[in-house]
Amino acid sequence: MIEAICTIDRIVPICATVDDVLPIIGILVGFQVLVLRRSIPNLAQVLLGFVLVLLGLAFFIEGLERALFPLGKLMAEQLTAPEFLGLDASGTAPPAADWHTYLWVYLFAFAIGFATTIAEPSLIAVAIKANEVSAGAVAIWGLRIAVAIGVAIGITLGAYRIISGTPLHYYIITGYVFVVIQTVFAPKSIVALAYDSGGVTTSTVTVPLVAALGLGLSSSIPGRNPLLDGFGLIAFASLFPMITVMGYAQLSTWYAGRRSRRLSPPSED
Repeated sequence: MIEAICTIDRIVPICATVDDVLPIIGILVGFQVLVLRRSIPNLAQVLLGFVLVLLGLAFFIEGLERALFPLGKLMAEQLTAPEFLGLDASGTAPPAADWHTYLWVYLFAFAIGFATTIAEPSLIAVAIKANEVSAGAVAIWGLRIAVAIGVAIGITLGAYRIISGTPLHYYIITGYVFVVIQTVFAPKSIVALAYDSGGVTTSTVTVPLVAALGLGLSSSIPGRNPLLDGFGLIAFASLFPMITVMGYAQLSTWYAGRRSRRLSPPSED
């Protein structure tokens, strides 16, 4: 009976979500009952919460399949269309070195990277907690904008990598070498937060659009393989926020030191 119901198109996402969430429920309930040997408090509320989680995840996955993935691919195809790029009737792709031909692709990548990061729920949560534990030293909007700029730069550079066809590992290795060097000089209080900021960007809002953009670009540009060139944008989205957040902290420290020196009275000899 259940298998028959799950064959209905509109029920399939819910059934797939149930399969994904059941192991989590099993672990939580197992530890609570078998290891801790305690009853589950507010059982009715917990069950209602699980039902809402299942429905939310099912609708979210269905929304990705029906809206965000097709929209990201469509935008990439339109931005790389020969008639939009002003190519001849043959539609021959311009050389990769002719980067300004794809200027609108880079602008779109920057804009979508910045906008999706600003709207990322996980980043908002991290920024609020960082502001609380730092007693206001870490500004909520300062952290969110620093991370968003990092993601925007990373997605733009990743789009250039797809267009130019250069190897992914050149960018990633160089970026992490820069992160290691920057870690030595950045304020120690911000390093862990900067590393976490690189992880929270790859979440519910950013990943679908970024992945769709990469796959759309690699499918639309001649000579690119979606499997080899379409993925990797998310790695850029995780790497560059670490650089921009530590840079934001370094600039803030430098500005605060300069301001304190300017306001402090001159010493008397």
